[in-house]
Amino acid sequence: MDIQIRRALISVFDKTGIVDFAKALAASGVEIISSGGTAKAIEAAGVKVRYVQEWTGFPEMLGHRVVTLHPKVHGGILALRDDPAHQADMVKYGIEPIDLVCVGLYPFEQAIAKPGATLADAVEMIDIGGPCMVRAAAKNHKFVTVVTNAAQYAAVLDEMSRTGGKVSQDLRSRLARAAFSLTAQYDTAISHYLCESAGESFPQRISFGYQKVADLRYGENPHQKAAFYESSDVSEPCVGHAKFLGGKEISYNNYFDANGAFELVKEFDAPAVAIIKHANPAGCATDNDLVEAYRKAYFADVNAAMGGIIALNRPVTKELAQAIVETYQRWGKQRGAGGFFAEMIVAPAYEAGAVEAIRARQGWGPEVRLLETGPVTGQRNHEKYLKYVVGGMLVQDRDLLALNEADWKVVTKRQPTAQELDDLRFAWIVCKHVKSNAIVLAKGRTLLGAGAGQMSRVNSAKLATMLAGQYGGGGVVETKGSVLASAAFFPLPDSLNWASEVGASAVIEPGGGKKDADVIARADELGLAMIFTHARHFNH
Repeated sequence: MDIQIRRALISVFDKTGIVDFAKALAASGVEIISSGGTAKAIEAAGVKVRYVQEWTGFPEMLGHRVVTLHPKVHGGILALRDDPAHQADMVKYGIEPIDLVCVGLYPFEQAIAKPGATLADAVEMIDIGGPCMVRAAAKNHKFVTVVTNAAQYAAVLDEMSRTGGKVSQDLRSRLARAAFSLTAQYDTAISHYLCESAGESFPQRISFGYQKVADLRYGENPHQKAAFYESSDVSEPCVGHAKFLGGKEISYNNYFDANGAFELVKEFDAPAVAIIKHANPAGCATDNDLVEAYRKAYFADVNAAMGGIIALNRPVTKELAQAIVETYQRWGKQRGAGGFFAEMIVAPAYEAGAVEAIRARQGWGPEVRLLETGPVTGQRNHEKYLKYVVGGMLVQDRDLLALNEADWKVVTKRQPTAQELDDLRFAWIVCKHVKSNAIVLAKGRTLLGAGAGQMSRVNSAKLATMLAGQYGGGGVVETKGSVLASAAFFPLPDSLNWASEVGASAVIEPGGGKKDADVIARADELGLAMIFTHARHFNH
């Protein structure tokens, strides 16, 4: 059923586009009711406005806290036009129907994001009248059109233009769904803020609000539908809020791997490059020269790097862009690699000529997905980390622990050298981003081999040392003098044997196992230096 729009109530905090919207409504014969700054902005543009206080017979009061909370407002919105009892009440109490409600809520999330914002500031930015009107209009969308953001103005006006001032049931329903999603997210933001302010990290009831950015081609597999939603609770550069510079449509797996790659390089102060494949680092390195860091990262596992996602913590220069698109010609032939292409590149920025150099690559250049995150600032967002299980959700803090060196302890007779300690720091960070059970071999701040996702730690050690021997041992760096990192303690000393066989000279692990004494003794027998970090990094 199409509903004729005869009367509209407009109250928005953000005035963007509101004057033109009001003008178009008025031109269609719609009576405009408004209050405060919205009414003044519309009136100043020459549009006749009826003030809410005139409509209700009550002035704005309590410092603008009470304006629209009145039976004439909510009765006009909520009344069922086809219910005789409702119509009788409207006549009895002098209530006139409101056909369109356009409300823009106080920007609570923007307010609390301002430096120095206090609890009192936040409380004053909790909108009361706005959400009440939005919910009332959305509830009665059988008869009322609810508009909650400027992006919806055009659709409403277009339909009214085509139908002689009417809005269809389909559009009213869609707008109502959007309205309830908005108020749910709004209340979620308030709830989170108040709980965090009180130090309540895990309240009895918890909800999360995200906004849809895009539909994806499919989920992990073609038979699964998927979409990407972004959080507004962000204070750091990240994949979720990155600017898409073009390329093929981003997939579910692309987003997941891009996030893993970028979160890894964000851990380093020095220029860093990571190549992620199937949620694990196929390569990672740091170097003062970004192109050299990329070269070292590529050689960690040239076969696994193909089709991977590249992330950097520095802007992509034209020289680096050319190195990426010429990887096979420059270095791949030396190692028997079967060509090279990248699915995506994630970086803080792209310098002049870099995007053009990538796009000019024949075959895959135009299709490479490019994400620009903005500068890596060192800020970290303290949003919760969520993992779905059937029938519920696991919620935990993000693992933001990096180099907790104050807790580290050398437990062997031999102390690590300065070079070994530098590599141990690097390996420990990379290991944090490898799926459990995680073992990493590294040298020269370069990943040589990673053992990921194995059911036994010794198998992870075998895999890491095998990859290091296959690629790292015969190419960019030799495995002799490398270091080994383990995300969890060694239950037995046997993994150290594999490390020693490929030439590793130092080990870093959490400690805390029942066989720690045996592990330490074996490390001493092999002449290894070993550090216990007293922190674990499981990554399931």
